Amino acid sequence: MHPDDIDDIELDLLLEGVYRRWGYDFRDYSRATLRRRIKQHAQHLGLQTPGQLIAPALRDVEAFHALLQTFSVNVTEMFRDPPFYLSLRKNVIPLLRTFPYIKVWHAGCASGEEVMSTAILLHEEGLYDRATIYATDINDTALERAKEGIYPLEVFKNFAANYQAAGGKGSLMDYIHADDTHAIVDRRLTKNVTFALHNLAVDGVFSEMHLVICRNVLIYFNRQLQDRAIGLFHESLVNGGILALGSKETLHFSRLAPQFKALDDKWKIYRKHHGHAH
Repeated sequence: MHPDDIDDIELDLLLEGVYRRWGYDFRDYSRATLRRRIKQHAQHLGLQTPGQLIAPALRDVEAFHALLQTFSVNVTEMFRDPPFYLSLRKNVIPLLRTFPYIKVWHAGCASGEEVMSTAILLHEEGLYDRATIYATDINDTALERAKEGIYPLEVFKNFAANYQAAGGKGSLMDYIHADDTHAIVDRRLTKNVTFALHNLAVDGVFSEMHLVICRNVLIYFNRQLQDRAIGLFHESLVNGGILALGSKETLHFSRLAPQFKALDDKWKIYRKHHGHAH
């Protein structure tokens, strides 16, 4: 048997163990991604094989948390893909205006940059005060960072260019308090945001949502887990609610595809049909 095949068996055992011990289910994540990340994590710890991660990950909560960070690392930035936010302004904001209050679910919010982007967008469109944003992630370290809303000042400078390209109506610096090294998000952007742990593999729905944003998360899932997540989003949305996915993701393969109408095919923004589509 080839050593890579043995690595695969060990990876299976690790994922099964993590699920049974901690309730985090990564068994349906993309194998290529997991293989790469586990290999890096093992090397970083000076270990030779994935199997050597098993005992620590099951017995030591710190070791498990370190592993969890590796699984759910999500590189993000404010106003990532500015044309996506232009499309939200053009296609989604007019629909949200028709609701007396607005509930938004940001699923897989990582360290919060995209949540803040949505908050700014709603603020600039005069909708923030009637909005509640639920920001969820599987990774509690990332959530803590999101809650703090503190970003290194030099990365914030890149965000400013994104903000302008996304149709920003003022200056991104209006929304932060900066010192020499850090940018701290103004509390008026976070006052209507609730951060919570949520695992798309095992947890339930958030009901009566008007907008669900889940970008660049489903690419890490296999078909079965993607289907589960899209089912959750469909169930969570009000009729006429909006689902926004990442540009590399699609509803086409999903059994629920007929329940949605594309508002923007390029930027993967869909509207849940009113009533029941057949």
